[in-house]
Amino acid sequence: MIAETVCSAVSAAGLGIAAVTAYRKRFLTAARVAAYSLVPIGLVMTGVVEWLADTAFSPVAWAGFGVLGVAWVLFMTTRAVERRRGGTRKERKEARAAAQRDAVAPGASAPSLGAGSRPAAEPASKPAKASPGGDDDFSDIEAILKKHGI
Repeated sequence: MIAETVCSAVSAAGLGIAAVTAYRKRFLTAARVAAYSLVPIGLVMTGVVEWLADTAFSPVAWAGFGVLGVAWVLFMTTRAVERRRGGTRKERKEARAAAQRDAVAPGASAPSLGAGSRPAAEPASKPAKASPGGDDDFSDIEAILKKHGI
C-alpha cells in the first residue's frame, strides 16, 4: 500500500515538472520527463509493484533467488573446468582416439611397394680425417680451400 502511494506521488511530481518544462517552451524535454513520470504509475496499475513487494518480503522468494544463484555458480564452474580440460566429453574422446591412431610406429605408416623396390644400401664411405682441433665444422672449408689450391 505504501509503495503504491509513493509511486503515485512520484508520477504526480514528474508530471508537474513536465508541465513547468512545457511552459518554458522546451517541449521535447517536457515529453521525455512526462514519459519517465508515467512509468511508476503504470507499474502500479499492472500489479508489478505489488508483486515486487510480496517478493521482497517473502522468505521463499529469497530462498529461490539463492537456489538460482547456486545454479549459476555451478554452471560457471563447470564451464571453467571444461575449458581447462579442453572441451566437452565428446571432444576429449575424439582427441584420445586421434592420439591412439597417431601412436603407430613410423615404419608401419610407410607404403609397401614390394620387396625389390628398396634402394640398395650404399657402402659406408671412409671416415674423414679429423682435424687436429677436432672440429668437423671446418672440414668443408678445408675441402674448398684445397680444391682451389690454397
